[in-house]
Amino acid sequence: MKQIHRQQLAERLLVLAESGALQQPDARARIADVIDSVEHADTAADLRRVTILLSDLRGFTALAEQHSALAMVEALNRYLARMTEIILRWGGSIDKFMGDAIMVLFGAPEALEDDIVAAIACAIEMQVAMDEINADNRAQGMAPWFMGIGINTGEVVAGQLGSRLHSEYTVIGDQVNLASRIEAHSLRGQILLSEATWRQAQGFIETGDVNEVSVKGKRETVRMYELQATQRPHRLVAPKREIRNSPRVEVDMPLVFRRLKGKAVGTRTLEGRITDLSYGGMFVRSAVALQSFDDICFSLSLSMMGRELTEIYAKVLRVVPQADGQYGYPVEFTAIEAKAQQSIKEFVDGIVELGRP
Repeated sequence: MKQIHRQQLAERLLVLAESGALQQPDARARIADVIDSVEHADTAADLRRVTILLSDLRGFTALAEQHSALAMVEALNRYLARMTEIILRWGGSIDKFMGDAIMVLFGAPEALEDDIVAAIACAIEMQVAMDEINADNRAQGMAPWFMGIGINTGEVVAGQLGSRLHSEYTVIGDQVNLASRIEAHSLRGQILLSEATWRQAQGFIETGDVNEVSVKGKRETVRMYELQATQRPHRLVAPKREIRNSPRVEVDMPLVFRRLKGKAVGTRTLEGRITDLSYGGMFVRSAVALQSFDDICFSLSLSMMGRELTEIYAKVLRVVPQADGQYGYPVEFTAIEAKAQQSIKEFVDGIVELGRP
């Protein structure tokens, strides 16, 4: 039996076992049906329409540095086991595990009548299950984990890839790459849909913000829709995990700013460094002791874009003391020109894209 057949057989027998079907009087007949369908599955390369779900844990590498390798492997296996259970129940086929990332196919290797319905419902249940995962993590003294998910629907080449010594069933093509890029832009706890998926699902889903970004390999910008809820096959609501409204990227940029006193801008210039940046704010480290809700103004120069931004006003949200005696400040932009806002967005999107293959 080919490798893909063995994988499908193991997955389907696992579903039968967990559902209790193997304890029923017709268990032998059910097993025979599964074996027959797997043995006759079409594994030749072909073009087919699939829905691709990609998930990834946010900041997992940084979290892994705080615990032993054994503890992280055990926690990761608990996470993957729970996600696998949900994926198989919705008819998904796990294409591969990539560390803490999961690639799932709905509609391959076998066609699935409601692939988009299944993928969307599966994604929401995966996010809901993170409460259970994080309860286990807290019991082990670990910080909570957050997952981002991207979903895309389109035509791919599906089949065996490899050589005589090793091969595996997978899908390749532009739609797979697009799914990866959509997932990269998802925030902590967020599910993003491609425009193709959204168009076919808009009659039974609820969506929130729409993000429009430029991605490698695409001449036109790509729209990504935040999934909030679905009505099919029954109502499911995605939990709210993150208040951010954009990706956040790590940077190391000097910052010269001034503090506002009432509506007047102070004359004394102060210094710090920007350590991460998003569409609507940034995190600043400085030796200057600011206070929560202080207002500041600055001119931000992004040398990579070759342009000087106009003056920006921002508010300090809170004060985070640092181990080296400095202070950290989450800062939210309060007044910024449209041209400057677009420049920051393009800069952030560009860094996100650099992180994709």
